[in-house]
Amino acid sequence: MAVQRLHDAAPLTETVPPARRTRALLISIAAGVLLAVFWSFEFVDKVIGDNLANTVLGHDAKETALTGAASGLIFAFVSGFAGTFTACNIAMVASVGPLSQAAGDTGQALRSLLRPLGWLTAGMVAVSATYGAVGVLLGDRLPQLSTAMVGTVPVRLIQSSVVFGLIGLALIYLGLAALGYLRDPFAHRPTARVVVMGALIGGFLIGRPYPMFNKLFHWAADSGNPLYGALAFVLQSVGNVVIVAAVFALIVVATRGRVLSWMAAPRRAAVVTGSLLLALGVFTVVYWDLRVPAIFGVGWFPSLPYN
Repeated sequence: MAVQRLHDAAPLTETVPPARRTRALLISIAAGVLLAVFWSFEFVDKVIGDNLANTVLGHDAKETALTGAASGLIFAFVSGFAGTFTACNIAMVASVGPLSQAAGDTGQALRSLLRPLGWLTAGMVAVSATYGAVGVLLGDRLPQLSTAMVGTVPVRLIQSSVVFGLIGLALIYLGLAALGYLRDPFAHRPTARVVVMGALIGGFLIGRPYPMFNKLFHWAADSGNPLYGALAFVLQSVGNVVIVAAVFALIVVATRGRVLSWMAAPRRAAVVTGSLLLALGVFTVVYWDLRVPAIFGVGWFPSLPYN
């Protein structure tokens, strides 16, 4: 049985009963808030991210200087790969729902994924390449590369809070729209939904404070070559999504496309897509606009012993 083609896809919310939408809404909001409370950036950034990058590169990723274009571009991909599940990138998991909805015929399981993955990559590359080139041209004029402080808060983290706050709000809107609470601009355009998700993933770089990305950004800016900046940022974004894309592809192939058939039902697609987008959107806003400022004495947020 084939999943509906992209141009024939039905609106996600056609058959979702109000009670189920309300349940999905409440669970997603609670999940996003709890994730922000229990998130351990020390564990994810250092224990997972740093050790993975050190193992792949064979040296201390943070301390070893980037000596040329080749080492810089390799570092770009590896640091993106190592930072897959950092707080500034975890929201890309929300792309799983839109990817499933935009997949094609399940008769060719792997081929059915190539089209949505291609569109996701197109949206991601458009933003990351543009920002990489512009970032090199602007250099230290960008808050993201600044060491200045506003009170107790680093300027670069103010940029992070603003950018991730906006991205989080966009994810929340898309989640509420998928569940039927707001107008869904992509009700009949699942491909466009995937492209926008890709653009939002590319936009993570605009606010990312991850130390290894900061090192990459400084290298690109010091090179003075916008092409290096564009290519390095594209490789960083590709590294960010490769694990999720590979796991999703493996599941689709292993089930011979049955997971796509399962996701073809509009009601199921609405709940899965809306819940993922909403939960990770709430996490992004709460973490970056409440928890991070509280770490620097702005506002209050509950903390755990390991945070």
